[in-house]
Amino acid sequence: MQPIRIIPRFDAYLVSRGLSLEAIATGGAALALLGIIQRETRDCDLIEPELSASMRSAAMAFAADLRGQGEILRDDWLNNGPASLGPLLPDGWRTRLQGIYQGQAIRLWSLGRPELLLVKLWALCDRGLDLGDCLALAPDASELAVAEAWVVRQDLNPEWPAHVRATLSDLATRLGHGV
Repeated sequence: MQPIRIIPRFDAYLVSRGLSLEAIATGGAALALLGIIQRETRDCDLIEPELSASMRSAAMAFAADLRGQGEILRDDWLNNGPASLGPLLPDGWRTRLQGIYQGQAIRLWSLGRPELLLVKLWALCDRGLDLGDCLALAPDASELAVAEAWVVRQDLNPEWPAHVRATLSDLATRLGHGV
């Protein structure tokens, strides 16, 4: 899905049904709405609020409508997958939220840059799938150092710290830090 195309359509869909949504997004959809990446995403990950049954139902119906028009959109395209991140983020993260979409029925916020970096770098270390997004965010050496300390604390596996250091060192090399 292309968030910059789908979110306005979903906004109109919610307006027509008298529904509204204000939420905090992260992941690829947030990066796309910020203009940092251009790639398609599978979904729109929301940290909060927890989606109501009526909002989940509306998102599924919207996806079904779009599939009927030849679009490919999963039923769970709008989800609370990363909801568990909230308590893990550094103190004050809510003060760094940035608006990324304002429609008639939808208002979306994104994590601030420091937290977007943390989440994406953690995902890179954990899943190995977010290299393109991390390169697009282009963290500098000091941002990587701050992120490393946080990412290391997110897993208790004794091999995790060395893995994080190696992954972030590879990213730093790709970004041209210290070369």
